[in-house]
Amino acid sequence: MDYDRLADVPVTIDEVSTERRERATSSDFTRVTTEFALSGPGSSDDAAVTGYGEDVTYETADHDRLAETGLPDLTGEWTIDSFSSRLADLDLFPGGVPDRAVFRNYRRWGIESAALDLALRQAETDLGSELERSYDPVRFVASTRLGDPPTTDRLESLRERVPALEFKLDPIPAWDDDLVAAIGETVGTEAVRILDLKGQYEGTDVDVPADPALYDRVLTAFPEAIIEDPTLTDETRPLFADPAVRDRVSWDAPIHGLEDVEALPWEPDWLNIKPSRFGSLESLCETLAYCAERDIRLYGGGQFELGVGRGQLQLLASLFYPDGPNDIAPRAYNDPAVEDGLPTSPLEAPADAAGFRWEPSA
Repeated sequence: MDYDRLADVPVTIDEVSTERRERATSSDFTRVTTEFALSGPGSSDDAAVTGYGEDVTYETADHDRLAETGLPDLTGEWTIDSFSSRLADLDLFPGGVPDRAVFRNYRRWGIESAALDLALRQAETDLGSELERSYDPVRFVASTRLGDPPTTDRLESLRERVPALEFKLDPIPAWDDDLVAAIGETVGTEAVRILDLKGQYEGTDVDVPADPALYDRVLTAFPEAIIEDPTLTDETRPLFADPAVRDRVSWDAPIHGLEDVEALPWEPDWLNIKPSRFGSLESLCETLAYCAERDIRLYGGGQFELGVGRGQLQLLASLFYPDGPNDIAPRAYNDPAVEDGLPTSPLEAPADAAGFRWEPSA
């Protein structure tokens, strides 16, 4: 397993700092994240180096409390594995219990990412070299909502600037036959690579209730699209009885580790890999190895990262699933206004990789 190549890499942490980030998004909310900086000695006595990671917890109050309390003491001499074990024993939310339990994984992932970045830089190497994997160009799709009421306006604006752009869309019950037809006319049904039904969320702002008519409509209208996170009920389950339809189904929100993959209603053909959901490098590597053994196809997913986190997702995609419909477009695609000069897919692989970072990361 790839984690065995990382577990014993040493890391020395002398200083820890955090930086709060904030940015408006195309999904009509203001995103707040926290970037972690772990610093320690470099290869020469007088040169300190820094590793970075990003906490993508969604509640602004959790980031505000972290800015007030700081993190527990993380300084010392570790290996990647012993540092991970230390994090597992700590309360990384000293200011109060997070609104959702998965946020603990998000924060842990951000800190482990920073530690890995620092460790590799202290060793004067990079993740691809350590894993003996090559960096390949990364294909990506643009994820966008269509508004309320939904229209194709944003799709048209994006396609005007990037004619070959492909998409991940989030169907909602307001998608009627006319809108579905308009999407096909605007970008072509084949350009819609992923339809995220958001049926596996509970108690969030993005929950979408199971709607058999909606499911049937999009399954029929977009026959090649990956169908992400359906809710299986007595009314919707018959729509997924055909093995050919099941082969199109992907899972995202339920996946926090290998046990969740094994607990799915059938062995998946596709998975959306969001590293922050896993919390630890070991859990992520274990799941990637399992999927490779079973030919489960993968693509990366993002969490509206504002800092180094987005580039780290692109780096992982470059190493493990570069050709998937990766929902990790450069950050400019998440801006409220569609601007000129958007990067095109695929993203070129980094020529001079260092640590656990994709530089430059748009």
